[in-house]
Amino acid sequence: MRLDQDLRFTILEKVGVYSTRFGIAEPKAVLSTREVLDLPKEITQGRRTSAYKYLGVSYLQHNLVFINVKKIPDDKTLENTIVHELIHLRFPYLSHGRRFNRLVRQGLAGKNFKPYKKRA
Repeated sequence: MRLDQDLRFTILEKVGVYSTRFGIAEPKAVLSTREVLDLPKEITQGRRTSAYKYLGVSYLQHNLVFINVKKIPDDKTLENTIVHELIHLRFPYLSHGRRFNRLVRQGLAGKNFKPYKKRA
């Protein structure tokens, strides 16, 4: 996909809608590898130069998601990637697997989750 102002707005709107449904604070969303590299190194540490390989990355401690628009081929993949990364923020203790994938499917189907409170 090609990132333009309309697509940027659409993605940010979807991030806002899904974060509300998932009961989490709306994360900051970055949409290009340039934006990732422009962030302070301590935020993106560990997934700074490899982020371009993935469709999306969640930076849990900084309430930040990277949606790699360049690698995303269509609207369905975009929606799935947004939900996938937000599920990581909502359920930070879960790894990829059956339960995680079920939660992604539920999120795509419109399920609302109870608010999540991070422990200090």
